[in-house]
Amino acid sequence: MTAPIPRDIPDLPAVPGPPILLPAPVPASAVVAPIRRPAIAVFRLLTAVAAAGGVALEILLGPPARILSYFSVQANILLTLVMLLSAARAWRARRPLPSALTGAALLYAVVGALVYHLLLAHTTPSFSMTGATAVPERWHAQWTALQVLHVLVPTAAVLDWLLLTPAGRLHLRQAAVWLLYPLAYLAFTLIRAAFLPPSDPSRYLYPFLDVTAHGYRSTLANALLLGLAMYALGVLLVALDHARPTPIRHRV
Repeated sequence: MTAPIPRDIPDLPAVPGPPILLPAPVPASAVVAPIRRPAIAVFRLLTAVAAAGGVALEILLGPPARILSYFSVQANILLTLVMLLSAARAWRARRPLPSALTGAALLYAVVGALVYHLLLAHTTPSFSMTGATAVPERWHAQWTALQVLHVLVPTAAVLDWLLLTPAGRLHLRQAAVWLLYPLAYLAFTLIRAAFLPPSDPSRYLYPFLDVTAHGYRSTLANALLLGLAMYALGVLLVALDHARPTPIRHRV
């Protein structure tokens, strides 16, 4: 005769075993505290001083409203602020700035340098931010300012990115976001020109954006080509950022 089945069956104890861990990747920056890096802070501070000095020298040589309207000048001002903040964070052992901001500052500085060397440095009449028609003499103030803004500072920004910044921080989605400022700058250029008299020599600061000389169709086509080139350069920076090694990945 079989025993009756009890109505309430007690819960069986859990079978002992290793706990199941769900995959949850955590970046090293979330668990490893950053350390003070005074040498890096000094380099970034010097880069910021050079960028600010180049902008200040240009303002001393030409009308401030005109000088501050150049893309490369605005890019150097942004780079100055980014380098100052980055230097302070490296000195105080703080988290680095967002990669979207540092990547944008790097891209704009490099774009300003490339535009100057490829499209402006050999134009006739000679390119000058102050409106001078004579070719800037070597080692004079105007030549020095152009070299600081378009050679020294962009080179320092690239070296900081390659040698002092952890790799793999840039993302492909950021390349499209970085185009918002150049698009806003194009609108600013066209609106600014609309409020200046046609006889003003500083109406169009860049010859390839001169609506009077090329018309709106060609000017917008030039802007589109520059935008595509800038996007391609941004994608290249992201690809290189993920392909290059980093000696300080474990520290940041």
